[in-house]
Amino acid sequence: MASRLNPYVNFESNARAAMEFYKSVFGGELNLSTFGDYGQSTGTDAALIMHAQLETPGGFTLMASDTPAHMTRTVGTNMSISLSGTDEAELTGYWNGLADGATITQPLAKAPWGDSFGMLVDKFGIAWLVNISAPRTVT
Repeated sequence: MASRLNPYVNFESNARAAMEFYKSVFGGELNLSTFGDYGQSTGTDAALIMHAQLETPGGFTLMASDTPAHMTRTVGTNMSISLSGTDEAELTGYWNGLADGATITQPLAKAPWGDSFGMLVDKFGIAWLVNISAPRTVT
């Protein structure tokens, strides 16, 4: 898979409804995972969306998540840019470049879902997410 750049929107607690709405507008395939699916939260946060991804027939990709109670969400800065793909060297290079002068909010490391994942705010105040997909085995 080639590397991809797309918007990533953070919602307070209505990512599922928002992404279902966007699917009704743009069509396509919507995949949803909750924090509970990955053992990341319990209680009411477990049902919140950890990651949603809409792939449209027109080639758009929109990603989103809810903000669990232990994290802050500021309206107006609730979007970031996502870089994702399978080329570890390329994406790690992008991460290292963006990290220059950045505030690292989640170090680039193995994530519970098996990929390498990191978050940072670059020196210009732009939030970035980097996800390097782990090799998938065919069964």
